[in-house]
Amino acid sequence: MLKGLGQLGDMAKMMKQAQELQGKMAEMQENLNNIAVTGESGAGLVKATATAKGELTALDIDPSIFNADDKEVVEDLILAAVKDAQVKASERAQDEMKRLTESMGLPADMNLPF
Repeated sequence: MLKGLGQLGDMAKMMKQAQELQGKMAEMQENLNNIAVTGESGAGLVKATATAKGELTALDIDPSIFNADDKEVVEDLILAAVKDAQVKASERAQDEMKRLTESMGLPADMNLPF
């Protein structure tokens, strides 16, 4: 279609690839809302579930840890589970981004969005 136009043809190809990448990025961002990761602490006594975007969606606490004398321990376990879920969410989001960039033929370590 744009043969013989030299650099203009290359520019059109780059623009098309950029638009394709933008569409796939938007789709991936939406998909991150549907991916759930679970962080744990206290050998599974406290579990925090978050989306791959890092939004906390659920908290599951084993009733055996409720003791007024252990209030600080319970708080620490909750914080640890939430932090674990956030780390896993971030890692999952990075994995999804890596998959997207590789599928587009871009370097796996390319930091998107710019």
